[in-house]
Order: sequence, then structure tokens, then C-alpha cells
Amino acid sequence: MNFFDRLAHRSRAIDSLVCVGIDPDIRRHSTEDLVPYLSGVIEAAAPYAACFKPNIAFFEQFGIDGLRALERTLAAIPQDIPVIGDVKRGDIGNTAEAYARAMFEHWGFDAVTLSGYQGLDTVAPFLAYDDKGVYVLCRTSNPSSSEFQELPLANGRRLFEEVALTATSWSPRVGLVVGATAPDELRRVREIVPAAPLLVPGVGAQGGKPEEVIAAAGSEPGRIIVNSSRGILYAATGDSFAGAAAAAARDLRDALRAPAATGS
Repeated sequence: MNFFDRLAHRSRAIDSLVCVGIDPDIRRHSTEDLVPYLSGVIEAAAPYAACFKPNIAFFEQFGIDGLRALERTLAAIPQDIPVIGDVKRGDIGNTAEAYARAMFEHWGFDAVTLSGYQGLDTVAPFLAYDDKGVYVLCRTSNPSSSEFQELPLANGRRLFEEVALTATSWSPRVGLVVGATAPDELRRVREIVPAAPLLVPGVGAQGGKPEEVIAAAGSEPGRIIVNSSRGILYAATGDSFAGAAAAAARDLRDALRAPAATGS
């Protein structure tokens, strides 16, 4: 069973499209309290999580101790829940092979995010792992994404549309990262690559709306997951952090179910 099959199975089993992002804020943690805090959030949010998505940069900022914390954090995630390594790697040749080996063989991620700017050479070493998945950056949620991603091309498409069509033609195990803050572009991506798995960040702190995501991209398990990081991880501070994280994950799950339930 490859990553996307596992993700669909998990999503259906718990009736959830929620991806819980693990992006620890260095201003809130020491290396000593990092793992206990994250482990508490993972345990609390797990019943509502179709997958978890640790962003490696938020661990790297702590140095070597942060990477040790990542190793222990990954060990705290139940084995039946898929894990996406948010690493956004992008290079070619033996460098890409080394990245793929590190992400899949050392860290054990089930899927990763990648930058496809350099083309198939960047992604092919990751696709050599038959049971793994990748999500290629397509239309991201940051404010300046349109500077490049919406540039018009000679064939009449915008750059993000070309990325969507080209990247998903490489393999059925290629998904796309499309931000919730751009619902019109998200709808367009779903129109032109209707079967593509989508990872949708930007709900919560960045302002994306769950109902707009589902209206634009649908709610088929395995074909879409919607990420919230800070909105779950730091839903509350103090001793109530774990319970608040669980409530935030549950609320997002319910918000992503509501449009389908009402027929909108």
C-alpha cells in the first residue's frame, strides 16, 4: 500500500481531512520541553488527524538538539497515521538522491513536499521509492506567491497551471501543494487535474476558510488534506494546551465535513 492509499484509508476510517502541522515556535520552547509538548499535542489530536506534517525547518532552528527532538517526535506518532515531511527540497542528480535517502530512509517520512522548479530530475529520486508520495509546490499560500506562480505563459496558461499539469503527469504518486488563501486558483487546479492529491495549507492563522476549500476542491479522502499548524499546536497555552489542540483539530474536522453534509 503506497502513501496515498494509506492516507485515503486513514481519512475514511476517522472521517477526517485534517493534516496536523507540527511547526514548533522557538520563542515558546526550550529543547527540554519541546518533545513533551509536541508529544502531548500528537496524542490529543491523533483521533482527528488523517496525517501529521512536521516541518523540518522548525526543528533545524534548534540545531542538533532540534533534530534529536524531531526523531523523538516522530516516534510519538502512532504507526497507523501517515507522516508528511514538510521539507521543500529541490535539487538534481546525486544531491536529490541524497535528499530522498535522508527523508525516506533515515527520517522515515511517508511523503515529502518538494520544489519542482528544476523539473523531473528534482523529483525522480523520490519517486524511486514505490511506497512513498510527494507533493510538489504549485500555488502556495504566501502573499508574494503570485509574483511567479501566476505569470502568464505563451500557451495561455499561468505558471501554476503548467506546474499542476506537468508535475502530475510524472506519476500518480505526485500530489500538489495549493494554498487555502487562493480559493479561485485552488478551484482551477482541481478543474484541470481532477484526480490529483492536494495538500492545502493556509487554513487558520493564514486566513484560509475550510468551507471555501471544500467548495473549491472537494472532499474525497486521499485526494485532499487540509493543514493547520499554529491553529492546533498553539490553540491554548499553559496546562490546557493538549485539550485545546484536540478541540481545534476536532473543530477543523467538523468544519471540513459541514459543506458536504449540507450539500453546498
